[in-house]
Amino acid sequence: MIPEPSAGAPAIRYDDHPYETCVDGETWLVRQRADEPGTYDFDWLSGPNDGYGFGLSRSDGAQSTEAELDQSIRDFLADIDPATGFLPD
Repeated sequence: MIPEPSAGAPAIRYDDHPYETCVDGETWLVRQRADEPGTYDFDWLSGPNDGYGFGLSRSDGAQSTEAELDQSIRDFLADIDPATGFLPD
């Protein structure tokens, strides 16, 4: 369910601590990029569109708390178009 990198794109390395979380009834896989401190990828496992999610980078490179990551998911979900399951154009 996790998308593969495009042909020619460098593979993204993740730290050894990905985790699944449930936020507002939706299940997510959260991974921190190993070579980019403060950068996270969120895969929406229970969403209506396979492989959909979002990324987040902190400008200070600091690690986010689980509460901060959960809030980022809530902010993302608040912007989703319920008819399509995608962010609006």
